[in-house]
Amino acid sequence: MGKFIYQGVLKVDFDDRELAHLQLVISNKLARGESFHFTWKDSPAIGDGRTSVWLHPRCTLVFKFYGARRPDLNRAWIEALAASANTTAGLTLVPEPTADPVVSGAGEVAPL
Repeated sequence: MGKFIYQGVLKVDFDDRELAHLQLVISNKLARGESFHFTWKDSPAIGDGRTSVWLHPRCTLVFKFYGARRPDLNRAWIEALAASANTTAGLTLVPEPTADPVVSGAGEVAPL
């Protein structure tokens, strides 16, 4: 289980595999100077609602992975996440497509 930390205050747990895909999509958008919302469903332990944060190139983000091994990346999932990030609603954690081949976590993935 990894952790997404926003502005040093908000700390949210995500599976390492989910977090690796989110990190790639978020980093690519921020590197291009783009701002957007990131929304996720909260755990039932904290109320089962949803949280949304405004991500911008000057915000402070930490992606903390608890596994030592880099997860394999699914190009179709990266593209689906990037597509959601480019909507007016912003980035949401969409389910992982299962039909596409996996790109090795050790390899490079071309920017989106």
